[in-house]
Amino acid sequence: MKITEQTYLKNYELSVGDKIANYSAISSQTDLITDLGYKNQASAVYSANIEGNSIDLNSFMNHALLKAKGKNNKEIVEIENLVAAYEYAQGNQLNAKNLLHCHAILSETLLIKSKRGHFRNEKIGVFDQYGLVYLAIEPEYVDGKMNEFFADLENLLNTNLSTTEVFYHAALIHLIFAHIHPFSDGNGRVARLLEKWFIAEKLGKSFWNLQTEKYYKEHRQDYYENIKLGANYYELDYSACLPFLLMSINSLT
Repeated sequence: MKITEQTYLKNYELSVGDKIANYSAISSQTDLITDLGYKNQASAVYSANIEGNSIDLNSFMNHALLKAKGKNNKEIVEIENLVAAYEYAQGNQLNAKNLLHCHAILSETLLIKSKRGHFRNEKIGVFDQYGLVYLAIEPEYVDGKMNEFFADLENLLNTNLSTTEVFYHAALIHLIFAHIHPFSDGNGRVARLLEKWFIAEKLGKSFWNLQTEKYYKEHRQDYYENIKLGANYYELDYSACLPFLLMSINSLT
């Protein structure tokens, strides 16, 4: 499956209805950029929470009011780094180099320095409390898959797309990136950032205010169930991808 494919677009459009159009109409009449700093912090907290970080939004915001770095609190630092990655993305073009830099920023507490901003060179799986639930593609194929991914991403960025198509491809980008699992850690955080980055690049900076991460966190069980389309990279069944693709749309209010 490639991020450029529109195999499931028709069913997606039928399921979406007027949700995107109604949201776009509201956002075009509202200055949604004014509180972007807070929205970045909220997005970072919720995205980190999905991965098991225990700091809630209220605790993080109160800590931020003290204007002090997390220092000895690894979970606070993790969120601060994720905020910095969002801020970097908002000031830079979406491309391979800048995405790798975002990973280097957000993975400071997750990985040793040599693995930050670099694709993995080891096998990696996704585990839950019962054991292995997904085995990603072998490390020797990651570079090739990501070269293809970024070539397709550039193609999409240079193609005129409807608003509905933008959301469709953004969700597919999120899904396929997560399935490739190109990094040793931080894949989910990058995938959620990447989804929003693509939407904002295509539709405008106000779309950075989307609270997709909050929705994913509040529906965490569904998020993981919907992203799980096979036991390993070679058994992925994208005919079942629609429930995941629709999750970002359901976050629109």
